[in-house]
Amino acid sequence: AVAVARGTAGLGPSPLWWAGGAVAVLTVIYIAVLVFGFVGVLAAPGFRPRRADHPAIGDHELPVYTVLVPLPAVTALDGLVSRLSSLQYPADRLQVLLLVGDDDEQTRAALGRLALDSWVQVVTVPPGLPDSQARACSVGLGQARGEFCVIYGADDRPDPGQLREAVAAFRALPPWVVCAQAELRCPNPDTSWLTQFSAAELAASFSLFLCRLGLATPLASTSNHFRVEALRRLGAWDPYNATPGLDLGVRIPRRGWDVRMMASVTEIEAEPRLSRWLYQRSRWLEGCYQTWLVHMRSPYRLWRDLGTRRFIGLQLTLALPAFTTLVTPVLWALILVYLVSGPGHSPAPVQVPVLALAVAGAALGSLLTVYALMIGCMEHGLLRGVRTMLLAPVYSALMSVAAYRALFQLLHSRPGPEPAGPSHPERAERSL
Repeated sequence: AVAVARGTAGLGPSPLWWAGGAVAVLTVIYIAVLVFGFVGVLAAPGFRPRRADHPAIGDHELPVYTVLVPLPAVTALDGLVSRLSSLQYPADRLQVLLLVGDDDEQTRAALGRLALDSWVQVVTVPPGLPDSQARACSVGLGQARGEFCVIYGADDRPDPGQLREAVAAFRALPPWVVCAQAELRCPNPDTSWLTQFSAAELAASFSLFLCRLGLATPLASTSNHFRVEALRRLGAWDPYNATPGLDLGVRIPRRGWDVRMMASVTEIEAEPRLSRWLYQRSRWLEGCYQTWLVHMRSPYRLWRDLGTRRFIGLQLTLALPAFTTLVTPVLWALILVYLVSGPGHSPAPVQVPVLALAVAGAALGSLLTVYALMIGCMEHGLLRGVRTMLLAPVYSALMSVAAYRALFQLLHSRPGPEPAGPSHPERAERSL
């Protein structure tokens, strides 16, 4: 407002100058975020964890392991029990908690008709707000007997030996590594063009790159293995966050602890329908906004907890990528203006050099996105999807729709409490 008043009075740069400068800054940030992500995609394969030759652990030496499986309303139970039974872990040291809402009578009745093993327990989540899977998992954590725990979705297909690999990894890692994230892959990449993009995104994920650099690593909603004691001390999951894994991915380094990636794979179904895909992506982006807003309530405290490198990394991996999905339509609108008005003209408030920068930024962003997704396809042998990645601008447009939908949803939700954490990184607890 001060700038506008000064510009109107002739005492400083005009409002049009400020508008053009804002577009230029947004474009530079947009390019920087895309380049950072692209470098991460290129570097990630070199950081991919290999299956380590850990000493064999006898069944009698394995700790109790708790598996949390939140069941959405009216869950299809076909194959769920058989997938859980395929886990190669001693039955007397395995605790599987199926978390069912108190009002989901249909699912509870279906479970009652199944012959469940003794190590499978149905836990009824009492009514309350918010009605979220994060709250259900927190209820399950209260009944967990295991030294370690993991979350699986009802449709997930983890490697049968994943629990054993997680135990071996935790035994080999220092005690301040409190979470191990398994790699996620899509078993149905060729169902539709949307599933091809989802599979390529998972394959091109640069979480490996972030983890190797020691930056805050966004956790998925499934297949993250925890030390139970550490998870309880963290306060478990934020029930108000649309993607509580992202929030934990920040709270863990704020406490002075770390995350590692596992070589084990969990297959998750990609959503082939546009309506369901849009809902899922909106929830994910809403969680990005929520997580950033909650932790940035006290930027100085967050910087003291994370340190400069992790603080900057958090902006580059959480806030700004979500921000770029909002900026993309603006840049493409400027391209349209540029094409209509011609290279020698531009409507106020954007000057021709700024407009040319926006055009270059949008074009570079599209090329980097297409190439990164193609790399993801080649990495996992998804050869049919390589040509589909040329539709990346269309996919980016859908992501922008999801981003604005998420922003609208955020305005009608509450972000939740600010997490407790050390006020100085040197005071962070490095051990349990």
